[in-house]
Amino acid sequence: MRTDCPPDPGRSSSRATGVTAGARDRLTDLRSGLADLCAGLTDTFADLADLVLPTACAGCRRERVRLRQGACHECVRQVRALLPGPVRPTPAPPDLPPCVALGPYQGPLRQMLLTYKEQGRHGLARPLGDLLAEVVAAAVGRARPVLVIPVPATARAARERHGDHLYRLARHAVRRLRRAGWPVRLARPVRALPRPDSAALDCAARIAVADAAFRLRPWRTSAVRHAARGRFVVLLDDIVTTGATLAAVTRQLAVAGVRVDAAALLAATVRRYPQ
Repeated sequence: MRTDCPPDPGRSSSRATGVTAGARDRLTDLRSGLADLCAGLTDTFADLADLVLPTACAGCRRERVRLRQGACHECVRQVRALLPGPVRPTPAPPDLPPCVALGPYQGPLRQMLLTYKEQGRHGLARPLGDLLAEVVAAAVGRARPVLVIPVPATARAARERHGDHLYRLARHAVRRLRRAGWPVRLARPVRALPRPDSAALDCAARIAVADAAFRLRPWRTSAVRHAARGRFVVLLDDIVTTGATLAAVTRQLAVAGVRVDAAALLAATVRRYPQ
């Protein structure tokens, strides 16, 4: 496999020193790719299951109601009524790009995201990805060349969720934008390292954890730098709380010479969402 990284002259062989970090990363990429392939098949079966198997609405949890892409008519109506708009955490961490979110992290949107991520309803990836495409369009402003970069999941999260949940959304968002005539590319130049749960951490602690949580894939650096030329670069994530994750990934991309122009999110926590 081709790599942009020169061999370390201090190492005589991988057999003598063990598997290199680059080789481990590429193995992780391979496993992630296989998981994504399986996730794609899961999406198809999940779509069929929503049609033929009785299941609760992903937005309100009501049972025995007619579903449309996993949610009842009323939940679909409420989510479709949301309009993307600018959001900003207060205080905002350094290097946070301009953020646009579909809506506040509450109601049917919140429940649909939780059902998708934590309960394995992968059939929701298509409608949520289509909504994310609308947010990208709002963040960019007009049809032009775009490069989207999803925030990566850790290997543990990808295993537990049978694939990288955000990459799955990003693929659907890219397809939706391309059908609308947008020249869009998708890149994954950043990997996520194992990190502790940040739910109970304050803003400063989240920033410190996020800074140590992401690294560039060295063999993809030149490729993403080339892909970003002449394109509006958009980071993708599902939820923004403090903005620490988005800022950390933005700093990693800056090291590669890639400037992030905006971040597109499905939801912003209520205390971060403008009232």
